[in-house]
Amino acid sequence: MTSRPRSALRRLAAGVVALALAGSVTGCEPFLDTGSDAGPVPVSGAQAGSALAALEELAVKGRAPRTGYDRDRFGAGWVDTDRNGCDTRNDVLARDLTGETFRPGTRNCVVLSGTLADPYSGRTIEFRRGEGTSEQVQIDHVVALSDAWQKGAQGWDAARRTEFANDPLNLLAVDGPLNQQKSDGDAATWLPPSRGYRCAYVARQVAVKATYGLWVTQGEHDAIADVLAGCPGEPLPEAPVAAPAAVSYAGCDAVRAAGAAPLRRGEPGWQDAFDGDGDGLACE
Repeated sequence: MTSRPRSALRRLAAGVVALALAGSVTGCEPFLDTGSDAGPVPVSGAQAGSALAALEELAVKGRAPRTGYDRDRFGAGWVDTDRNGCDTRNDVLARDLTGETFRPGTRNCVVLSGTLADPYSGRTIEFRRGEGTSEQVQIDHVVALSDAWQKGAQGWDAARRTEFANDPLNLLAVDGPLNQQKSDGDAATWLPPSRGYRCAYVARQVAVKATYGLWVTQGEHDAIADVLAGCPGEPLPEAPVAAPAAVSYAGCDAVRAAGAAPLRRGEPGWQDAFDGDGDGLACE
């Protein structure tokens, strides 16, 4: 039997010790710096232009404190950000319901009834506006406002937060009780019961966070990646914004009913007759 030179044995022993130390530091797993803005190790199989590929571009950080969060920091309720004469809630209802009817005198703005094919449950829900019935269909912020606050929105100004809260890309008409169940959860804590909609759901969350520069936690990233692993080609959705329609009102009562008051000179639906004092602000 041939013996190795002692110098070679010392080198071999040193190499074994180095490998052992490396294994003890990393636990035999690749090290992920989850506090880095660079994001996690890319998921294999991500297709260019897919939600999975976009997910890997999002920063991965810890959740910031909820301190200071208030719904009103994202605007006082639903507003008419696209200046089409209708508030955002009615815009989303008109977009997502079928067979909808409208309150007379609101120029097809205030939705009174319609049928929702609910994406979260897979059920069909009949919407009727009124006390005790309106809440059956609610407008969900796909990326919850509180979640956004804890993942980047604290640094925005009021206009940016109002834009975010009323962005059609981040809004869906859904089953009311399920929206309440979701609360401000992210993908790590809540997914739609309808498994057939989960790919589209998390893809929309990725699209919203990519658009607004929000980050994800490691748990959230992994939950989204787990869903998208079953649909690696799932595309990012685009904002389903309808073209603004011509708006006209019978009078200031109709302007107020549509949630468009006060009107400013030059906005959709403006009529000089509405501006009794000539200050450029009507139906205030």
